[in-house]
Amino acid sequence: MEIGPKLRELRIAKNLTQEELADRAELSKGFISQLERDLTSPSIATLVDILQCLGTTINEFFSEDPEEQVVFHYEDYFEKEDTELLNKTEWIIPNAQKNMMEPIRLTLKPGGSTYRDVPHEGEEFGYVLKGTVKIHIGKKVYTAKKGESFYFTPHSEHYIEAPNSTGATIIWVSTPPSF
Repeated sequence: MEIGPKLRELRIAKNLTQEELADRAELSKGFISQLERDLTSPSIATLVDILQCLGTTINEFFSEDPEEQVVFHYEDYFEKEDTELLNKTEWIIPNAQKNMMEPIRLTLKPGGSTYRDVPHEGEEFGYVLKGTVKIHIGKKVYTAKKGESFYFTPHSEHYIEAPNSTGATIIWVSTPPSF
């Protein structure tokens, strides 16, 4: 591991010049410059002093943050088909229930629907990719077609259905996760 660039990044994040860091750590500016360019290596004691001046510990400095997955592919998806309700749910972000929102792709066959969900905290958003859906919220029914979106607070029983004549595909996002 090259510690120089990482030290430089920390120093800049703390808005310190090389001279200011050197003064705080009781070292020379030249030594800090050589460290940042990986031209010299500090002793453990010196590195601990520098890191303390930068507001971190040796454990934090050397810990590697796990790489966060940003792009998800088809093979990452998990899907479940419900033959009774005539729908297929695809979790397009795996393990999203640990996140603040949970997006799914929902495909409804003609006459298909979701289960009736009880009122809960959070918000729901959907975008119709194909077909038409009816969004049932309490006693009200709303219609959204391809290219339209919907957004509501799930304070009443709610579910989505596709007309008997056509199916539909939507992206549906719930926060907090509830699918």
